[in-house]
Amino acid sequence: MSINHQRTAVVAVGGNSLILDKDRQKIPDQYQAAATSMHYVAEMIAAGWNVVISHGNGPQVGFILRRSEIALQEVIPVPMDYATADTQGAIGYMLQRALHNEFRRMGVKKQAITVVTQVRVDDDDPAFADPSKPIGSFMDEATARQRAAEQGWIVKEDAGRGWRRVVPSPLPRAIIELDVIQSLLQAGYVVIAGGGGGIPVVETVDGDLEGVEAVVDKDFASSLLANTLDVDLFLISTGVEKVALHFNTPEQHWLDCLTLTEARHYYAEGHFASGSMGPKIKAMIDFLERGGRQGLITDPTNIGRALAGATGTLLLPDP
Repeated sequence: MSINHQRTAVVAVGGNSLILDKDRQKIPDQYQAAATSMHYVAEMIAAGWNVVISHGNGPQVGFILRRSEIALQEVIPVPMDYATADTQGAIGYMLQRALHNEFRRMGVKKQAITVVTQVRVDDDDPAFADPSKPIGSFMDEATARQRAAEQGWIVKEDAGRGWRRVVPSPLPRAIIELDVIQSLLQAGYVVIAGGGGGIPVVETVDGDLEGVEAVVDKDFASSLLANTLDVDLFLISTGVEKVALHFNTPEQHWLDCLTLTEARHYYAEGHFASGSMGPKIKAMIDFLERGGRQGLITDPTNIGRALAGATGTLLLPDP
């Protein structure tokens, strides 16, 4: 099924897509990876799509936290909400610059703008009682327990790879800057928003917003953003061309299209790993359940072909 143009999309780009491998983690390397991804998003925009771009920030937040750990005796550590805000600015700058250069080469009269975006979460979300999202660097158990005592961290062993700090990952409930994002989109800007899942904030009894030590899943926040903007397409740009069952096994089977019921079924059967495709499929399920029209999962280089129906995994409401 081909997807029509002249419509609006939320395009979610993973933070890991800015780091191609362990030998290319420097800022110029990340920018080059961002520029490669933005080339294909710019082609989508040149073809007539209005686009809001969201992005992940896992590795980048990890770098900020690691710098804080190293400098603990010299400077105060960076709180989680501020670390997310920092990455929204830095990655937003990368994407803005990359898009500016692409638009200039393509002769497209568009400008990109980044909105530092807060996302409201519930202060009684169960995630706060059971922090489980690993962040920052790996440590041995002794170091982890020492940091926990000194900094008030919660630490856990992470899949046999070492010990890490863990923080809550509450569900997003509302995009605080939604009206701003919508106004900029209607004015013709390419909007970069909801970076890193948004800066998690809770609302106090008197209506004030307060940042919290947590991270919001980027795919869940992007899904909510897509619904609240009432877009025509929610596109997740990831590391694979299509979604697969039995991924990386001899029984691997690529999926061209999934209905909501099929997506629920395969998700419940555990086909999608929690650390990779699982949150993306769950975000798509949530998007469709809330009335979303179409979802699409593919890798950056195949965005154009996927929009034309030649590849990617299309996700649709039940007929």
